[in-house]
Amino acid sequence: MSTPATLTGALRHSAARFGPGVLVSAVTAIAATALASHYGAPVMLFALLLGMALNFLSQDERCAPGLDFVAKQVLRLGVALLGLRITYAQVAALGWQTAGFVVLAVGLTIGCGIVLARLFGFRVFFGLLTGGAVAICGASAALALAAAMPRHPLKEPATVFTVIGVSALSTLCMVLYPLVARALGFDAHAAGVFIGGTIHDVAQVVGAGYSLSQEAGDMATLVKLLRVAMLLPVIALAAWLTRRHEAAEGEAGNGPRPPLLPWFAVGFFALVAVHSTGWLPGEVIQGGRTVSQACLVASMAAIGMKTHLKEIATVGWKPVALMVAETAFLALLFGVALRAGWV
Repeated sequence: MSTPATLTGALRHSAARFGPGVLVSAVTAIAATALASHYGAPVMLFALLLGMALNFLSQDERCAPGLDFVAKQVLRLGVALLGLRITYAQVAALGWQTAGFVVLAVGLTIGCGIVLARLFGFRVFFGLLTGGAVAICGASAALALAAAMPRHPLKEPATVFTVIGVSALSTLCMVLYPLVARALGFDAHAAGVFIGGTIHDVAQVVGAGYSLSQEAGDMATLVKLLRVAMLLPVIALAAWLTRRHEAAEGEAGNGPRPPLLPWFAVGFFALVAVHSTGWLPGEVIQGGRTVSQACLVASMAAIGMKTHLKEIATVGWKPVALMVAETAFLALLFGVALRAGWV
C-alpha cells in the first residue's frame, strides 16, 4: 500500500525526470502563440519552427524524457479534448445530403492519398497521414493520426513534413479559395460549403469564410466541424492498420495487445457525446478547448525539437507533389459537386 511519503517521492522523481523537457516545451509553446497572434500565422507552424531551432535540447539527457512525454502523452490528451469542438446537433444542422457528401469527400481524399503514396513508392501509412491531414483538419489531424500509427524511424520526420506542408497549403488556400468561390459564382451557402470542405486548418476556414460574409462563415465552420468529427473513424482505421502491421511484422507478441481504439480516440468520442447533451457549462467547454490547443502546440514544439532539419531537407519532390495533389483533388471534388448541384 502506498504511503504519502512514497507518493511524494514518486512525484519528485517524475518531476525531476520529465520537468525540464515539459518546461521547455511549454515555454516554446507560449512563444509560438505570441508570435502567431502578432503575425497572424498558423501557431502550429511557429511551434514547429521554434522547436526545430532548439533541436539540440533533444540530445540533452535532462530534457529528452520530458520531450518524449510531451510529444506522445500530452499530444494524446490534446487530441481527446478536440471532442469539445463538436456536437451532434451541429452535424445534423447541415442536412443529410451535405453531411453525406462531406463524409464521402473525406474518405475519397484519404483513399486518393493512399493510392498516390503507393504509386510514389511510399508506405500506406504515409498516404493515410498526409491524406488525413488534408481531408480532416490539417496539423491537428496529422498529430492525431501519427499518434495511432506504428513506431518507425521516419515517423517523426514524416509528421513534421506533413505539418509544414499542410500549414503552408492551408494558408495559401485561405487566400485563394474565396477568390475561386467568387469566380465560380457561388452564393453564400455554396461558398461556405466549398471553403469549409476544402481548407485544411480550422483557423484558416474561419478566416476565409467570414471574409466573404457572415452566412458563408457560419456554413464554412459547420462543414469544417463535420470534417473534424471524421477524426474518430480515421483514427480507428489507423489503429486497425497498425494492429495488422504489427501482427505481420511479428511485433504483436512483444507486449500487451493494443486496444482497437486508442484511449484518446475513446476520450474524443466521449467528449463529443457529453458536449452534445448541453450539460457542460460554457466555461468548462472553453477551458477544455484552450487546454487542447495548448497541449497540441506544446507537443508540436516537442516534436520539432526531436526532429533533425537534414531529415526534412532530403524528402525530395514526391511528398510535396503528393500533398499538392491531395489538396487539388479535394477542391475539385467540392467544386464539381457544387456546380452540379449535388450538395
